[in-house]
Amino acid sequence: MKKNVLKVALASVIVLTTVAFTTNNLEKKEVDVKNSEVTWRGEKVTGFHTGTVELKEAHFIVEDGELKGGEFIMDMKSINVTDLKGENKGKLEGHLKSDDFFGVETYPTAKLVITSAAKKSDGTYGVVADLTIKEDTHPVTFDLEWNENSASTDLTIDRSKYNVRYGSGSFFDNLGDKTIYDNFELEVDLKF
Repeated sequence: MKKNVLKVALASVIVLTTVAFTTNNLEKKEVDVKNSEVTWRGEKVTGFHTGTVELKEAHFIVEDGELKGGEFIMDMKSINVTDLKGENKGKLEGHLKSDDFFGVETYPTAKLVITSAAKKSDGTYGVVADLTIKEDTHPVTFDLEWNENSASTDLTIDRSKYNVRYGSGSFFDNLGDKTIYDNFELEVDLKF
């Protein structure tokens, strides 16, 4: 008798678990990384520089048409400077890839993982994510504009939290006009 009750209870759990997973409409929405763009802008006392960094892989998690999560891997070796040409472009790209900044030989990727997303209005989500650069992970928040085949956002990142402190007035004195501001901007346009 006890064995039969146990078998029925176990069968009920299996059926309920199966129903729960099969009625869950989770979808992995792959981002078209070749047609998506991540643009950066870093400022210093005497001006600014702009450039791009490529996505290596990226996807969103969607449930019943609503954004629930996602993961984005940036290829830090692809850092590109777009406002300079020739030797100056090469020097700045090399410096940004060096250990003074992002240390791409040791840390070839950076990662952003969406931990929660809440719909604020039609087409806009408030997002909380964990951003990892140089193995340091910190939460970031931003609004994401969501459309049927695209998404976009602007993020402000404090590089000093990720041990990217070269030229930072927060850590070094008497830098004068050599000071590079801690915050840099990312403009993200994703296609899927």
